[in-house]
Amino acid sequence: MPQAHPRRPGLPPAQGQEQAHPPVPARTPRPAQGTSEVQDAERERAGDRWEDRGLVFATKHGSPIERTEDCKIWKSILQQAGVRDVRVHDARHTATTLLIEQDVNIRVVQQVLGHTRVTTTERYTHVSTPLMRDAGERLASALWGNP
Repeated sequence: MPQAHPRRPGLPPAQGQEQAHPPVPARTPRPAQGTSEVQDAERERAGDRWEDRGLVFATKHGSPIERTEDCKIWKSILQQAGVRDVRVHDARHTATTLLIEQDVNIRVVQQVLGHTRVTTTERYTHVSTPLMRDAGERLASALWGNP
């Protein structure tokens, strides 16, 4: 079953858009990796009351969580990790920038984020100091040759 439209729960993904399944890094902390097992157990307990909408974050009956619930969970995770308070959306920008810094192709990053247009993905990237330093060194090399 296709997952719901990312901005309009209950609706299918945009026409012609393949549903992207972002990769979960192997070193992801156990609670995040165990999400499907937890959900499988909840599905079994709910029985006929389970609403299978293909959601990653769902209530114990498979329906979408309340709008404010994901924010509460996010804030709790940040606090437990000892990380400063930032929006979930900021994490998307950080992940995008980190992927670009690792030389992941912009089209791959686009798919991971589920963007229809690469220009949207480009707006999510931020130029970091190491990338700026590298650009300066390349420009110097092009102008004056290698030292």
